Amino acid sequence: MDFKDYHLKEGLLKALELLEYTKPTKVQEAVLPSILEGKDIIVKSQTGSGKTAAFAIPICEKINWEENKVQALVLTPTRELAMQVGEDFFNIGRFERMKIVSLYGKAPFHIQQKALKQKTHIVVGTPGRVLDHLKRGSLEATGINMLVIDETDEMLRMGFIKQVEEIIAFLPEEKQTLLFSATIAPDIEELCSKYMAHPKMIEIKNQKLTADKVCEACYEVGEKEKLQVFMDLMVVERPESCMIFANTKEQVENVYEMLKAHHYPVQRLHGGMEQKDRFAIMSDFRKGRFRYLVATDVAARGIDIDHITHVVNIDVPENKENYVHRIGRTGRGGRSGKSMLLVTEREKFFLKEIENYIGHMIPMCEKPKHEEVAAHQEDFTAKMETPMENVTLKGEKLSQDILKLHINAGKKTKMRPVDIVGTLCNLKGMSAADIGIINIQDISTFVEILNNKGESVYEQLQKTPIKGRLRKVSKVDINR
Repeated sequence: MDFKDYHLKEGLLKALELLEYTKPTKVQEAVLPSILEGKDIIVKSQTGSGKTAAFAIPICEKINWEENKVQALVLTPTRELAMQVGEDFFNIGRFERMKIVSLYGKAPFHIQQKALKQKTHIVVGTPGRVLDHLKRGSLEATGINMLVIDETDEMLRMGFIKQVEEIIAFLPEEKQTLLFSATIAPDIEELCSKYMAHPKMIEIKNQKLTADKVCEACYEVGEKEKLQVFMDLMVVERPESCMIFANTKEQVENVYEMLKAHHYPVQRLHGGMEQKDRFAIMSDFRKGRFRYLVATDVAARGIDIDHITHVVNIDVPENKENYVHRIGRTGRGGRSGKSMLLVTEREKFFLKEIENYIGHMIPMCEKPKHEEVAAHQEDFTAKMETPMENVTLKGEKLSQDILKLHINAGKKTKMRPVDIVGTLCNLKGMSAADIGIINIQDISTFVEILNNKGESVYEQLQKTPIKGRLRKVSKVDINR
C-alpha cells in the first residue's frame, strides 16, 4: 500500500511526503482503513511501530475544518508524550491548517484556556489536566466524535483509568473510540467492554519485543565501579547521541553531576524539575545541542528523536516493560542503535525477568580493558569537543516553504481570522490555499504563509493596511 491509496487530502499527502513517510508501517496499514470507516478499534502494538501516525493521519483526514468545535481528543499518560503527539499532529496536519492544543499539568492553566477559546480541532492531553478543563467548562466536549486512549497499559499502571472514565462521562455517547496499548490486561478489557461498540481487535505481531535494529549488550559490574565502567564504554563507543537511564531522580542527579565534572556535553531530565525546564532541555536535545541526556523513566515514553545512537541503562529497570520503552529510544527512523545494560549482583533478578519478558537472552559482554580505553581516548576527547552536525528536526522539511509572520495586533484590537484572510487574499499572487495556521493572541497575531510566498507577503504588508490601518509586521523563527 501507498498513502495515496487511502484517498487522503492533498495537504496530508504533501506533509507525509516531506516527513518522509514513504510507505505505511504494519500498524498503519492495519488500522488506517478501520479508523477511516469509523470503527472502534483496540490496537496491541509495541513502541516505535508508528502508531501515533496510525491514528493521527486518519483523524486529520476526518476533521471538518469549518467546524468550530473540538472534534478529537487524545489522552496520553505523560506530559512529554502529550507534547510529542501534539507535535506529530501539528506536522501531519500542517498544510490542512489543523489547530492542535496540548493540555498537561504544571503549565499555566490560563494560557491553555485562552488557546481553547480559539478554533481548535484536536486536543491532546494528560487525563488530570483534560478533566480539569472539562470540569471548568474551558474544554467544550459536545463536538468530540473521536477519542484516542494512547498507551493504555501505562495509564493503568499510573492509576489514571478512573480519570479516563470520568472524562468519557463528559463526552457524547456517539463517538469513535480508539485504544492503543502494548499489552491488554483484564482491566483494559473491562474498559473496552464498558465503553466501546463492537470494537475490532488488531494485534501487530512481532517476533520479538525489542527492535530489530537495536544491538543489545549486558555488562556485569560491581556497585562501586558502575560509573567508571559507563565512562569507559563511552570512550570506546563514542556515541553520536546517548540517553542514560537511571531508576531514581537522585541517581539521575548523581550521574549528571559526575558527567558534568568530566566536561561531558550533558543535561538531565526527571519529574522533580520545572516543566518549562524539562521542555527546554528536550528541545535542545532534539536540536543536537548536547550529546548526553540522563533521565528517569518519566522521559522514556514520548521521545521520538532519530539521532539517538546509544541507550545506556545505568540501573536495570525494576519494571520489565520499561526496558523495552527505554531501548526503543534508539534504532528509530530506519537507523541502527545500541543498548547497554550495566548489571550488579543484586540486579540480576530483574535482568532475568526482562529476558523472560522479551523472549531472548541479552548477550553478556566483557568490560573494556584499560588498553582499549586508552587507545580511544584521543578520538573520544575530540568528539566531545565537536558540536553535533547535520541534525535534522522532525518536520524541518515542512518549514522550508513556509514563512511565519508576527502582526502587532490581536484580540484587544478586535482582530479576527477573517480580517487576516481578507487582507492576505487581496495581495498580489495570494489565495486562501497559501494561508496556513492563524493564531490570534491578546496583542499579537501569528500567521504562516505557505508555498514559498512569505517574502512577497512580508514586503507587501509593509504598506498594506490590516483592519483599516498599517500594522508592524515582522518575521518569526518557524520553530517558535
